[in-house]
Amino acid sequence: MPLEPRALTPELTLPPLFTLVRLRELGDAFAHAQSIAAEQGAGTLVYVGRFDLAEFAMVLEPDEPLRKARRTLYAGMTALADALAVHAQPETAITIDWPDSISVNAGLVGGGRLAWPQGVKEDETPPWLVFGAMIRTVSVSAIEPGLNPLVTALEEEGFTDAMSDKVLESFARHFMVAVDSWQEKGFGAVAQSYLERLPRESGLRRDIDDNGDLLVRRMGKAKVERKQLLPRLAAPAWYDPARRGPRA
Repeated sequence: MPLEPRALTPELTLPPLFTLVRLRELGDAFAHAQSIAAEQGAGTLVYVGRFDLAEFAMVLEPDEPLRKARRTLYAGMTALADALAVHAQPETAITIDWPDSISVNAGLVGGGRLAWPQGVKEDETPPWLVFGAMIRTVSVSAIEPGLNPLVTALEEEGFTDAMSDKVLESFARHFMVAVDSWQEKGFGAVAQSYLERLPRESGLRRDIDDNGDLLVRRMGKAKVERKQLLPRLAAPAWYDPARRGPRA
């Protein structure tokens, strides 16, 4: 998944392979990244500056057929979780709910999404992919903080240096680490890092298939349970279309 060298906007400290595109607060990073992906190419990072939400989307140019390239979601989710871990207090639990939701201390803070051009067949290499992410940094809900343990924000969980720009900077660095690991050691290295972020459950062995499906093997049972990735990408469980953000 090569990234072409780009000029860097000075306001943020990002790896030199990224070009930053800023949108105003009401912008949609995920949609905008898709609209400019073909023209701008790999390394384009679209960012919406908001105080309550880290919202960004990244353009990639995969070198695999679509059925395999969708595994990019796992690299993005691993980088997102690792980015949050940098700013978390000790003993903070940062977990991924398969395939694309991020929780902090069991409370939902956001997640990731993946898009590709319409009409690309499974055995064709897509000209681009877009990985988009949203992380709730500050709660603006009318509900008293802590009353709904199923949702939270970074501020409520003791993150003292995790405003949206810091999350973006950290994500970009960790994503490059994930890509390097994928290229040097194969996808298995990314899969291992991702699977370690899933909630632990005894008696289970989990793997990721070549097409991105989650394979679950239960102790004492020969049957392998397959959880299909593609249907889940169509409607991410963490995302609320009406709110245009993480579920509250």
